[in-house]
Amino acid sequence: MSKKPVSRLAAREARVTVRNARFQQWESYLNTRAKRTKSARFLIQGVRPLTLAIEHDWPLEALLYRIDGPPLSSWARGVLDGWQHEKVGVSGELMAELGEKDASPELIAVAKQRHRGLGSLDLAGASPLLVVFDRPSSPGNLGTLIRSANAFGADAVIVAGHAADPYDPQCVRASTGSLFAVPVLTASDADEVLAYRARVREAGTELRIVGTDEEGDVPIFEHDFTGGTILVIGNETRGMSASWRAACDVTVSIPIGGAASSLGAPSAGAVCLYEIARQRG
Repeated sequence: MSKKPVSRLAAREARVTVRNARFQQWESYLNTRAKRTKSARFLIQGVRPLTLAIEHDWPLEALLYRIDGPPLSSWARGVLDGWQHEKVGVSGELMAELGEKDASPELIAVAKQRHRGLGSLDLAGASPLLVVFDRPSSPGNLGTLIRSANAFGADAVIVAGHAADPYDPQCVRASTGSLFAVPVLTASDADEVLAYRARVREAGTELRIVGTDEEGDVPIFEHDFTGGTILVIGNETRGMSASWRAACDVTVSIPIGGAASSLGAPSAGAVCLYEIARQRG
């Protein structure tokens, strides 16, 4: 009697219901940057981040899905049915731990990291907009700025210097999926970005470096952002480094009132990006 053939996809499905070595590996992607970096993997939690990762063809490795508890939603079932990579059924208790929430998520994806330098950036259009975050210390702040950059039409975000990890789960969640929709690049320092600008200029595209500072040269609404721009947002507590200040063609300030002495870095970035979009609109 011949055996019924088993599909390749079905054969690759597995179950994880105890804290075995594989679960511990996934857990390490949440808690340990060194583990994420060494394996070049990270986890995607949440409906919108996972949806955008799929829409933007992010390299995905495995899909974890809850095998107990309430029935999966039509969204989760649709993702499962269309998934072309490995599927792993995971108990609700373990999914809750990987989802870092009290309630167990339906799906979590294991994704591959993309390490991209400035050489991978191909600018399009006459007035590109690049956003530099100088040595961000908070993954949540980095994710929030990536979200704003995507919302207001930036061509890329450059994470400069010793900085928070873009693949930290806090950054991925705070970006609400924008991490997968806008290029996020890394640069070692201001000199690397200046060298990139020189190459772009030789190709015929002008880029002015505009830094944000409480005591900027001009208020933000007095600067013309309609040309190619590299907008620099400084570290959350120390502001721009000396090398970035020296690299700037101009610095702009955001006039504020009330008792606040300044805006937080992601808020200042959002205000600047809105003003740039307004001027270009």
